[in-house]
Formats: sequence, structure tokens, C-alpha cells
Amino acid sequence: MLAFGHPYRKVIPLKTIKTVCHRDCPDTCFMDVTVDRGKIIAARGSTLNPVTQGFLCPRGNGDPQRVYSKNRVLYPHVKSDTGGSRPFSRVSWDVALKLVSDRIQASIDAYGRESLLLYDYPGNTGFLAWHFAKRLWSALGATTTDYALCSRSGHTGIGLHYGLSYGLQLTGMAASKVILFWGNNAKVSASHIWAMARQARKDRETILVSVDPRRSPTSEAADIWVQPRPGSDVALCYGIARYLIEKDGVDLGFIGEWTTGFPAYAETAMDWTPERVEQVSGVPGHVVAQIAELLMTHRPAAFMIGVGLQKSMQGAEAARAVALLPALLGLHRGFQYSNSRGHEIDWPTIDGRRLSGHRGKVVSQTSIGRRLAAGEFKFVYVFGSNPAMTLPDQSTVRCGLDREDVFVVVHDTHWSETAARADVVLPAPTFLEKRDVAISDHHPYSRLSEQAIAPLGESWHEIRVMQQLAKRLGLADDWLYEDPWAALEKALELTYQDGGVKQLLAGEVLEVKPRPNDTYQTPSNKIELAATASYGGSTPLPIQLSLQRSESWLVLLNSSVANYTHSQFTDVFGPIPQVVWIHPDDAAQRSIEENDVVAIFNELAAVTVHAKVTDRVLPGSLWAPRPLTGLNGVPMNALVPGVSQGIGGGPIFNSVKVKVEAVERLPESDEPR
Repeated sequence: MLAFGHPYRKVIPLKTIKTVCHRDCPDTCFMDVTVDRGKIIAARGSTLNPVTQGFLCPRGNGDPQRVYSKNRVLYPHVKSDTGGSRPFSRVSWDVALKLVSDRIQASIDAYGRESLLLYDYPGNTGFLAWHFAKRLWSALGATTTDYALCSRSGHTGIGLHYGLSYGLQLTGMAASKVILFWGNNAKVSASHIWAMARQARKDRETILVSVDPRRSPTSEAADIWVQPRPGSDVALCYGIARYLIEKDGVDLGFIGEWTTGFPAYAETAMDWTPERVEQVSGVPGHVVAQIAELLMTHRPAAFMIGVGLQKSMQGAEAARAVALLPALLGLHRGFQYSNSRGHEIDWPTIDGRRLSGHRGKVVSQTSIGRRLAAGEFKFVYVFGSNPAMTLPDQSTVRCGLDREDVFVVVHDTHWSETAARADVVLPAPTFLEKRDVAISDHHPYSRLSEQAIAPLGESWHEIRVMQQLAKRLGLADDWLYEDPWAALEKALELTYQDGGVKQLLAGEVLEVKPRPNDTYQTPSNKIELAATASYGGSTPLPIQLSLQRSESWLVLLNSSVANYTHSQFTDVFGPIPQVVWIHPDDAAQRSIEENDVVAIFNELAAVTVHAKVTDRVLPGSLWAPRPLTGLNGVPMNALVPGVSQGIGGGPIFNSVKVKVEAVERLPESDEPR
């Protein structure tokens, strides 16, 4: 006995689990998770990853709370026939799997394999939880999307000139004399990369430049902020290029050895006089000259191209225009957009496409709404995504999901807007409840993502669900039941420069092997300033599309805010702020005052939010957090048409034309089904 009569108590030490964040985020942080008697009590950034730097963003810090959220899906549920206040009924896994497998088979028998739609996206970026789990759908020959919603147009546009769209490593960024964050709010969306840039400013007096039509947190913290009109980036790039050409700032030796098409590029650039650039972009000639002089006198430069830049009708054109500027300065791939195309990973083996005898149909992701509404798919399986929030043309998407002849299954960690519309909802473990591997698209550091705790409730791993459904469907292919770690070892055989899956499982930190920056996968094997390849009717040179400005119509911009990853974390931090920024001139013309309830509307929908009157946006444009739901229950993406860009097929979230007016009361029946 201890003094005072207290008995000895066994002290159970806290455990620290070394894992990796699987959010759809550039930073892919190493996380150290503290576990007390089987429960996560804290998460912190690891110091073993020089990018993570020992700290986490608000989402990473909020992950323990999200694991134990009241919004978790913990048991299988099916839609109740009785309706009322309990739209779902809890059932056993056996009942749920039989229902799902029976509907899959019925859809194939009646309508063919193309009637099955697999809708997946990187809600969890793990190789096993996301990619290996797709083997069932490869075996079935289900329809899939082109995965164009996030970054494909930018990849395609840059690839026209470089072959593959990978660029410089973060070590190259950190060693630069000037870093341009172009359409890239890194302080919010890639806080660890922003921290590296700030350290470069402190250590080497690196100058940080933000190019953004909105005064974002990154713009406020940068040394120089350039504010072009939305969609005018090509004009601004040509203005910079013209100045470099006129002032002998182009590295002609590099141009001669490593590029083709310079005469055609230069001829086009010379057409963009300072007056023309300012007329289109709104950026004065002296600001264009300031940036060009900076690039000439502070070499090397790093161009950090944001994914949001290419989410507009002009997006792919803008991304490729920015990516060509480093070549004028004599830099091999002196940009970073996403380095995912620079990884040697055998994706078709991981997800089974190489192994299946069926080749499923691939459809445009932005067209999913109208395809659902038209009844093109009879069975929809969703995991790792929330399409009833994140897709454009939301009214049509939701109407399609609600069709009586469409059977929807959602396998997810939390109840979402899509789960609420499902016929069957299956519980999935979070990334902290399973073992996996994830690789960053922006830095090379990789380690095993270890399981921190046992799955909550009756959560089943995506692979277990996939294999159980395969058995019920009578699929006997050995590769469906292969040991996932053995499959991963083969698929990642060429990925790392200093080891492989065995070393990861042993707890080692590895680095992804980069492709050479001076290798170009174009027809000429050089940087093609005037592209010889084509995609969707693209031109050899970037073109500035007409902006078609109007006094009555405004351009609605949107981007992520600090506490949220897409539609995730509303259960931790509350609703995404229901606000819109509007310039004082536009507000005055419409008699809108600070905090008024306003309706943002076009021919597709009307969304009500509070107005924030600010000069942080330009006249003629608005900005709202992505992807908010309005005060009237209508998602902001209901305003976005299901239209694709010509290059890459990406969405046009940042080209949406809307009107805005003050409202005295909220609309009563504006919510789309």
C-alpha cells in the first residue's frame, strides 16, 4: 500500500503511433498520434519529415475529434420503407451485403456492366483503401469517371509542352531567390509548403509573390501581390514574356538547346503590349515590369501553380502559360503544379485494370449529374467522396441520385449529404483505424501509415467489403483475393530510390525517386513552347479566351478555407462560413450593405448567404468559401453548370456567372432535391 492507504495502480503508458495523414492535400504530413488505452487523445506533426516540420494544420489537429464524431457511420444501414423521422434502419453486414450484391447482379443482367457506376475520389488517399479496393469494379467492368474534377486540366495543359507535368522538388523551391504563388493560396491549402517559403525568406531573403485576383491570406503575407482579373492569366504571362524578350532577359542558350517553338511564342508575346495587357488583366504596365525585372535579377525563380488556377474555363490555358515562363529564364521545369505524374507507380496493377478482362466505360466527371438524371446508371457505388456536395450541377446530381430506379450504395466514415440519399450506407474506418501507404504529390518523403486504433463500431475496411462482395458475386479470379501488401510491393517496385514496401513495413522513412527534370516526354523530347501535340482542339500556344465582362453579371470565385478539406470537418468546426465577398462598388450599385442576406443566383439555382463588403476582391467578381451550403439549404455548387473545359475535361468552378441582390426574407422552397 502507498502512504495514505491508496492501493497501487498499474500505470498503462501512452502509446505513440507513427502514421501519415491521408487527406487530399499537398502536404501529406507525418503524424504522431497519442493513444491512451485504445483511444486517440492527441495528434501532432512529426519531425521526421522535413516538410511536416513538427506541426499540423487545423484539420490534422482536429482529426482525433473527427474520429469520435457523433456523425460517424458505425453500422450498416438501409433506407427505411416507412420513411418518417427514421429514414434508415440498422441491419447486419450479411443483410447489407446480400442486398448490395443482388442489386449489382440484377443491374448487370438487365442493363449490362455499363449500368454500374463506381464513383470514388481521394477522401482517403491510401493506396490500399482507395486504389486496391477498386479491383472488384475493374473485374466487373463498371463505368468509372475520368477523375477530372480536381487537377486534370492543368496536368493536360502543362503536358502539351512538357510531356509529363511534374516539376521542381520542394528543395528547389526553398533554394529559389523568388517564389511566385500563382493562383495558389498556400498559406491555407499547403501550410507546410508556405512555412518552407517563409523560412527561405528569412534565411536567404527570398522574395515571395502572390498572383491572385483575391487578396487571400497568402496575398496578405507575401512581399508583392499582383491582382489580375479572374481568367486573365494568359495575358499577364505574355506581358511578362514580352518584357523579358525586349530587355534581353531570356536565356537564349537554354532556349536553343532545350526548347522548340520559340519564334512562334515570341511573335505572339510581342503582340501583348503593356496597354493591351492592362486592358485585359487590369494589371498596370509598371507592375508587369516589376515582376519581370524581379525574375531577371533574382534567379532562380520557382513558380508554384495552384490547382484552383485551372478550375475555370480558361484554366488549362492559364496553367500552361504560367508553366512556360520558367523556360524563358533557363530553368528545367522551374514550376510545381503537382508531381504525381513524376512517380513510377504501377497503378493498373494496384487497381486491377491490368488484370481484368473487362474494360469499363470512362465518362466525364463533370457530366455525372445529367447522366444520373437521365437514368444512365442503375447502380451507383460511392466511396471516398461526397458527390452530392462537390460535383457541379448539384440540382441535377441530387435529382439523379434520388431516382427510384437508381440504387445508391455509400461506404463512408461519416454521414454525408450523399449518404443521406443512399439506399444502403456501409461504415468505413478512418485512416487512423487502418494500415496503409500514401505518397505526396508535392514532396518525396514516405513512411508507413500505421493503424492507431481498432475500427470503431462495425466499420469494415474497403478491401474486406470488396472481397466479400466478390465472393457473393461468384468471382473467382485469384487477383481479387491477393494479399494487398504483396500486390503493393510489386506495384511500388520502382517507386523509391532507397528501398521498398519491406522497408516501409520495417518503419523506415523512404524517399520517392524523382524523374529527371531535364527529360521531356514530348514528340521532340524538348520543352515545346509551341506544342506539336494536341488535346481537344487545343492550339500550339496558350490563348487568352475572351472574358466577356458585364455590369449585371459577376464572376463567382471559390476556394477552400483553413478548417475544411472539401466538405469534411463540418462536424468538428461547424458549417463552412455562409458568406460572399463583394466589392464596395458592386455592393453600392445593388444597395447591399455589410452582413445583408443576399441571393446569389443564375439560371440554375439561387443560394442565400451573408454579404461581406470588402475591397479584397475586384469589381465584377465575388468570392465564397468552397463548398458551402447556403442559408436556404442550397449548395453553392448548384450554381455551377456541368460544363467541361476543352483541354483535360476539368470543371469551371471559377468561371461561374451570377447575379446578386439583397433579399428581405429567405426563399422557402429553393433547395434542390
